[in-house]
Order: sequence, then structure tokens, then C-alpha cells
Amino acid sequence: MRSLTRVLRDRLVPAVLTAAGVTLLAAGLLQYGTPAQAGPITAGQTQSPGPASPSFRVPSLPPLETSVPASIAPTASPDPNRLATRVVVEALGIDLPVIAQPNAAYPSCNVAMYFEHPQLGQPGQSKATYLYAHARTGMFLPLLTQSKRNAGKGMIGMIVSVYTSDDQRYVYTISAVLPRVPADSHFLDKAIAAKQETLWLQTSTGPGGSFPKLQVVARAVGVEPATPEEAHPKARPVNC
Repeated sequence: MRSLTRVLRDRLVPAVLTAAGVTLLAAGLLQYGTPAQAGPITAGQTQSPGPASPSFRVPSLPPLETSVPASIAPTASPDPNRLATRVVVEALGIDLPVIAQPNAAYPSCNVAMYFEHPQLGQPGQSKATYLYAHARTGMFLPLLTQSKRNAGKGMIGMIVSVYTSDDQRYVYTISAVLPRVPADSHFLDKAIAAKQETLWLQTSTGPGGSFPKLQVVARAVGVEPATPEEAHPKARPVNC
């Protein structure tokens, strides 16, 4: 059976060379700008005013030698506690720990977060996995930058890896870029309506909650085992 390396070379790399664009971030809560200043999050620390929290709590590619299925199917007994722990878009220099949003009032910096909603899921659950981060240096800014070039078409075909808490690496390829999704109560509608395994990445297009959101959609390619070191990066969230 062909290795993931050969599949990526034979089937996906040509798509990267011939196709173009994609992007994502959560409901008016994210912003873009300069890198965050590192500092611990404390219960008493004053937050700058941010949008109200949503009704639900918002919360490189190493060679692999096993075959890659055409799509990711849910396992017979999926781990009910599986969570996304790391997201990598090697072509854009994105490599972030993924966590639940620590502060319900406003998303943290230096991490990506998964959106917690009963109709969304985690990798391998045949639902949309929805990850978001600020459009800042060291976070999802490259998605926003690329989206401004030919509507983000240059991202089409790029590989996205999502590592999980049960030491798996889920592989996706970017298939669509939605550059200006209105920041209203319907921003999740397309992700919720997904009928198969998909990955959504979201970031901001402006500094306020009223600015449209960038969503990047990726289709499932396969899943491979990962080492604990790969799947469990140290998350150091800070207040923005």
C-alpha cells in the first residue's frame, strides 16, 4: 500500500501547484494585529472590552508509512474524549496548540481554540471540526494574508494536520476559502450543515466583532498514528 508521503506527492502536491485558496475564526470574538505580549492569565487580570460571549462556550508533515484512505470514516468505537490538540499548516508556517477557550469572555492569544457547539465535533466524528485563532503574528495571520491574494485561491490544496489527544494525526486538504462571512448569528450555518468529516479554520478580517470572518474549509484525506510528543504540544495561552 502506498505511503502517505507518496500519496501527498502523487495526488495532493499537483493540486497545490495548479489550484488556489482558503480560511476561518469564531463569531465576532477575534481580532488581528501585532503579536501578543506573553504573560500568564490570572483570574484577577483586567480584560480589554470584547464582544459578549456566544450562547455556547466558544471555546512538518513527517514521512508516514501507512496507507491513506480516500476519506476519514468514524471509528466503530470513537474515543468520546478525543480532542484536537494541535493544528499545523506547514506551507504557511502555522503550528499552534489547540485548547478549549480559557476565558469565556474573549479568546486567548498564542493558541488556536476549538468551537464548542453540540452540532460540531472533533476529528473522526463525521462532523465539522471548527478551529479559530486571532489574525496575529504567530497565529492565523497567514490565512488572512493569503486570502487577500486572488481571494485566497493559492491556499487550495494545502495540507492541514490536526493532532488529537489520543495520539492521532488527521490530515485534511484545503478545498474552499470563504473570505467574508458576515459576523452574525448565521456564521456557523455551513459548518453545522456539513454531512461529512470537514475541518474549518476561522480568523478575523478586522479588529472589531462586526467585521466579516474568514473561513477556510478543508476536506478529510486520512488519519495516521502520531507520537505523544507530536500530539501534545505545550499550550501557553495569554491574554490579548
